[in-house]
Amino acid sequence: MLFSSLYAQNHWSKVKDELLFTNPPFLQCHASTIIEVSKGKLLIACFGGSAEAQKDVNIWYCTLDGKTISPAQSIADGVVSDSLRFPTWNPVLFKSQQGKLFLFYKVGPNPREWWGMVKYSMDKGKSWSPARRLPPGIIGPVKNKPVQLANGTILSPSSVEENTERWKVHMEKSIDGGENWTKMAVDTKSRFDVIQPSILTYPGNRLQILCRSKQGSIIQSWSTDGGDTWGALTPTTLLNPNSGTDAVTLNNGTQLIVYNPDLPGKDWFNGRGKLRVASSADGKVWNDIAVLEDGDKEEFSYPAIIQTLDGLVHITYTYNRKNIKHVILSQQ
Repeated sequence: MLFSSLYAQNHWSKVKDELLFTNPPFLQCHASTIIEVSKGKLLIACFGGSAEAQKDVNIWYCTLDGKTISPAQSIADGVVSDSLRFPTWNPVLFKSQQGKLFLFYKVGPNPREWWGMVKYSMDKGKSWSPARRLPPGIIGPVKNKPVQLANGTILSPSSVEENTERWKVHMEKSIDGGENWTKMAVDTKSRFDVIQPSILTYPGNRLQILCRSKQGSIIQSWSTDGGDTWGALTPTTLLNPNSGTDAVTLNNGTQLIVYNPDLPGKDWFNGRGKLRVASSADGKVWNDIAVLEDGDKEEFSYPAIIQTLDGLVHITYTYNRKNIKHVILSQQ
């Protein structure tokens, strides 16, 4: 059952759900990202190959126009030279207010040693620039999309896994349309191990980040100055089994998050069988509005969420590492 009476009273309904790849050109895929490149046309990317962290893992993408889904095509790889190749990781699509389309992704042997890469498109994804490595210390958005503020500032939510024990989030800021970036710390003395933040916006220059953690809760931090400084990391009421989330601010100011509503298990992959959408008006009180998956041992994880120009909400997520699922929600 997708929606119970509890969720239905919130006036959300499912418009569509579908698997993206009919004959996937890879054995496994993960970490999808989604962008609307023009009204009604979506671009979705993920990483895929024989298995996560293998050298044959590329960034793949497909396009959706509401009627058809294009076959998956490789858009980036980790080839360094004829004799050296690394896996790719965690693509993130972002379109600036000027219409420049960015594809951020990571290359490297593992998340502790990877580095940030970027490609650009000025024709809505029809063609792409050569890959460029981001400056030292700049990783790019590590899983979730940047936001561009009214003043043109782009904030990129990022994080580092310093080692297998210590994780930290930070912000990367650009005031020149994504050409140059500066790094801004977030509560470096926190006891929480957090990565993969997403950014929500509020009136009056207020921002909120929501982060994956090892401590059983989605962890938050607030900014009151447009992201220049950030407050202490604190727990939300939302559970987190050490799994990625994503969130979005809708046009009407409503906040949505897609998350796995479970406690951490013995291993990171426990607790990813259930996937829900929660809503909030203030970023503090959250209520579930949709059940996307209600499994047990399966993996439904690493969601991405956007609102398109027609007001619909689009969500993609990993479907058992074999495919990417695309769901459309509508608020009545």
